[in-house]
Amino acid sequence: MSQFPFGAFGRSWPLSLKVPFLVAALMLIISATISDRVLSRLGQTQEVQLQQLASTYLDGLSSSMLPSVVRDDVWEVFDILDQSRNQYEGVNVHWTIVANQNGSIVASSDPVQFPSQSDIPQKFVSRFQTDQFMNIDKVGGTALLHRVLTYQGKQIGQIVAEIDIGKLLAERNSVFWTLIATNSLLTLLLALAGFALVRRMLRPVTVLAEHFETSTQSAMAAIEPDVIAKQSAEFRKLFNRFNELALAIGERETLAIQLAEEEKVASLGRLASGMAHEINNPLGGMFNALDALKNHGTNLDVRSRSIRLIDNGLRGIRDLVRSTLTSYRADRSHRNLTANDLDDLRLLIKPEARERGLHLQWNVTSFETSAIGAVPVRDAVLNLLINACRASPEGREVGFDACMEGEVFIAEISDSGPGLPSNILEYIERKGAGSAPLDNRSGLGLWIVKRLCDEMNGTLSIVKSNETGTIIRLQVSSKILEKRDAA
Repeated sequence: MSQFPFGAFGRSWPLSLKVPFLVAALMLIISATISDRVLSRLGQTQEVQLQQLASTYLDGLSSSMLPSVVRDDVWEVFDILDQSRNQYEGVNVHWTIVANQNGSIVASSDPVQFPSQSDIPQKFVSRFQTDQFMNIDKVGGTALLHRVLTYQGKQIGQIVAEIDIGKLLAERNSVFWTLIATNSLLTLLLALAGFALVRRMLRPVTVLAEHFETSTQSAMAAIEPDVIAKQSAEFRKLFNRFNELALAIGERETLAIQLAEEEKVASLGRLASGMAHEINNPLGGMFNALDALKNHGTNLDVRSRSIRLIDNGLRGIRDLVRSTLTSYRADRSHRNLTANDLDDLRLLIKPEARERGLHLQWNVTSFETSAIGAVPVRDAVLNLLINACRASPEGREVGFDACMEGEVFIAEISDSGPGLPSNILEYIERKGAGSAPLDNRSGLGLWIVKRLCDEMNGTLSIVKSNETGTIIRLQVSSKILEKRDAA
C-alpha cells in the first residue's frame, strides 16, 4: 500500500513550496471541518423547522376532521382536505390520506391514486416506527407524515401525507457548494500569499546560500552593505556575522599562504643547515687525520688509520649529497656496520672532547660485523656524541657504550649536563622526525638523529634525564632492515 512520502517531501521540496502546501492542506482540513459543522447545523435547523411545520399541518387537520372521521363522513373529509390545500400552501403537500381505524381510506386529496374504501398502501405505514410522525426521503426529495387520530383515548383513524422538501434540500446543496467554492478560493489565495511571503522571508537565506556556494569556487565574498541595509534586524546581524566570518577566513587563508612560504623557506634552511652539519662532522675528523699524517706520516699504523678515516669521511659526504639529490630521501649504498666504524667514531669525537676538556669513557663489547648500515648509525651516534659534549660542563665525562644483543645493535650515549628540557624529552619520545625542536641547545643534530632513526626503523629513547646527566639509547634491529629491504 503506497503512503505519502513525507521523508522525500521534506528533503526534496524547497521551503518556499512546503509552507504554502502545508497552509493549503491545513486550510482544506479546517474548511472541511467547518463545512461539515455548518451543513450539519443547517440540516438540524431545517429538520426542526420541517417538523414544526409538519406538526402544525397535522394538528390542524386532526382537530378539524376528527368529528368527520368519527361519523365516517366522506364528503366532509374531502371538503376539509380541499380547504387545507389553500390554507397550508407553504407546506407543499403532494397528497393526504385519511383512513379509519381499520386502515380503510375514508378520503384523500388524490382520489385517483388513493380511492375511498381502499386500504392504505403498506409501504407507507411500514416506514414509520412508534412515536415517529415524519420520515424523510432525501433521494426522492419528499417527507412522509403520519398522525394517529384518537377520540376519548381510542384510536379511530390515521392521517398519512407526503410533502415536497426539494426546496430545503436544494438550499442545503446550494450552501454546500457555496462553502466548497469559498473555501477553495480562500485556500488558493492563502497558499499564494504564503508562497509570496515565504519567498520574501527566505530571500536573505537565498543570499547567504549563494555566497556560500560561490565560496566553494573562489574566495568567500562579503555581502554588500546596501543588501544588508534592506534586511530586518535579525538578518542584518546574521549578515554582519557572515562578513566577519568571510574576513576571518580570508585572513586565515592569507596567513596560511604566508606560513606555507615561510615553512618552505624554513625547510630549505633546515636542509642546508643539515647538510652543513652532516658535512662539518666528518670534516673535523678528516682534518685531525691530515694533521696525524703531517706529523706521523712515516708511521704505517697511523697512516693506515688516517687514510681510512679520510676515506670514510669522504664516502659519508658523497652519500649525503646523493641522498639529497634523490628528493632528500636517504638512499645510501649499504655497507655493514663493523667494530672499526665504532673505533672511527672515537677518533672523530676526540677533538671535540679535547677542546672542551672532557673525559671520554668508551666501552664497546660483544660486537661483530652486523647487517645494519654503517653510515646512518655512524652519523646518528656522532651527532649524539657531539650533543653530549656540548651539554657537559668542562672537566666532566661523556660516555659511549655499545653492544650487539642478538640481532639488535644498542648504543647508549651519556653526558654530565643538567638534563634535557621538557620539549626535547617530548620530541625524542614522539614517533617520527617532524620539525626540529629548535632552541639554544638543541640545534639540528637531534632532528638529524630522529630522521636517521626513521630511515633505519630504529628507536630513540631516554634512559635517564635529570640534574646529574642524561643517557640516550639508540636501538636498531638488523631483522627489521632485512624485511624492509626485501619489501
